[in-house]
Amino acid sequence: MPALTGRIVTPTYAEVLRTPGALKFYLAAAPARIGIAMTSLGIVWLVHGATGSYAVAGSVTGGFAVAEALAGPQVARLIDRYGQTRMLPITLLIHAATVALLIGLTVSQASLPALITAGVLAGASLPQVGAQTSARWSQALRGSPLLSSAFALESLSVGISFMVGPLLIGTVSSLCSPVAGSAFATGLVLVGGFALAAQRRTAPPPVQRGQQVSSSPLLHKRFLALVGTNIGIGLFFGSMQVSVTAYAVGRGTPSLAGPLYSITSLVSLFAGLAYGARRWRMLAPNQFVTALSLLAVATIPLLFVNQPWAVGVALALPGLAIAPIQTLSSVLTEASVQPAVLTQAFTWLNSGAAAGIALGAALAGRIVDNNAPHFGFAVALTAAVTCVLMGLTVKFGERKMAAVRGTVT
Repeated sequence: MPALTGRIVTPTYAEVLRTPGALKFYLAAAPARIGIAMTSLGIVWLVHGATGSYAVAGSVTGGFAVAEALAGPQVARLIDRYGQTRMLPITLLIHAATVALLIGLTVSQASLPALITAGVLAGASLPQVGAQTSARWSQALRGSPLLSSAFALESLSVGISFMVGPLLIGTVSSLCSPVAGSAFATGLVLVGGFALAAQRRTAPPPVQRGQQVSSSPLLHKRFLALVGTNIGIGLFFGSMQVSVTAYAVGRGTPSLAGPLYSITSLVSLFAGLAYGARRWRMLAPNQFVTALSLLAVATIPLLFVNQPWAVGVALALPGLAIAPIQTLSSVLTEASVQPAVLTQAFTWLNSGAAAGIALGAALAGRIVDNNAPHFGFAVALTAAVTCVLMGLTVKFGERKMAAVRGTVT
C-alpha cells in the first residue's frame, strides 16, 4: 500500500474528509468518543459518591476496565462477522442496560460483588467506536496515500475526546450529581453510536456466509509485536500519570499535577496534527522505530530534572512522539491483517493499551510509595525501551509484510 512505500505527497485533512461519506461517519462518532472518555471516570464519581470509598470505586472501575480489555476483541469479532450496522445497535442497548443496572445498584447501596459484576458487564459491552471508525477509514481509503492522514485525524479526535471528556464528567457530576454524570456519558455513547450505525454506506461489509477467514494474522509475531508495543505505550502512560501526580504532591503543590500531565497530551495533539499533514520519505516500519526511539530518549531528562518549569519542558518532549506512534501503529496494523478481521485487530491494540495503563499505574504506584517520584519515571523509560524492541520486531517483518500486501517497490 502507498502508506508503506515512502512516496512523498502532501495531502490535507480536508482531502481526507472529502472522501465520500467520511465527514458523516467522522462527525457521527464524535459524541460517542467523548462519552467513552467520560465513562470510566464517571463510574468513579458514581460509586464514590454513594459509598464514600475510593477503594470500592477503584474495584468497580477496575472490573470495568479489565472486562473492556478482554471482551472488546470478542465483540469486535462478532462485528467483523455480522457487520457494524447489525451489531452496533445491539451492543449499545446492552451497554445502556448495564449502566442503568450499575446506577440502580449503586443508589440502592448494593453489595460490592454486585457492583463489581455490574461494572464488568458495563465494560464488556462498551462499544469500541474508535476501532469501528478506523475500520471505516480503511474501507474507504485502502491503498490510498491519504490513509495515514485519516488515522492521524482519528488519533487527534481520540486525544481531544480524552481531554474534553474528563472535564465534562467532572463538571456534570459536581454541579448536578454523579448519577447525572454517568447518565450523560451513556447518552452521548448512544447518540454517537446510533448515528454511526446509521451510516450504512461506509460500513465495512460483513464476512460472507461460508467464507473462511483465517485468524492466523492476529497470531503472527508482527501483529503480536504491535499489540506488545501498545501495551508498552499503556505502561508508559500509566506510570507517567502516577509519577507526575507523586511529584506534584511531594512538592506540596498537588494542583500542579493536572497542568503538568496535560503538557504531554497538548504537545502530542499538535505533533499528530503536523505529522498527519504530510507523507514522509522514510518507510513506515522505519518511522515506527524512529518514533519509539525518540520517545525513549525524550523520557531520559525526567530522571534528572526537579524544578516545575524544567519538569514541564521535559514532559513536552515525549509528546512529540506519542501521536505519530499511534498513527503508525494503525497504519502497520491495517497493512498486516486481512480486512475481515480488521475491527478485531484495532480493538486488540486498544485493549493492549488499556491493560498497559492499568499495569503501569499499579507498578509505578508501588515503586513511588517507597522511593522518590523519579523512580516512577524510570518505569516509563523502561516501558519506552521495551517498545523500541517491539518496534524492531515489526521492522524486521517489513519485507514479508510488503510481499503479502503486494507493495514491494
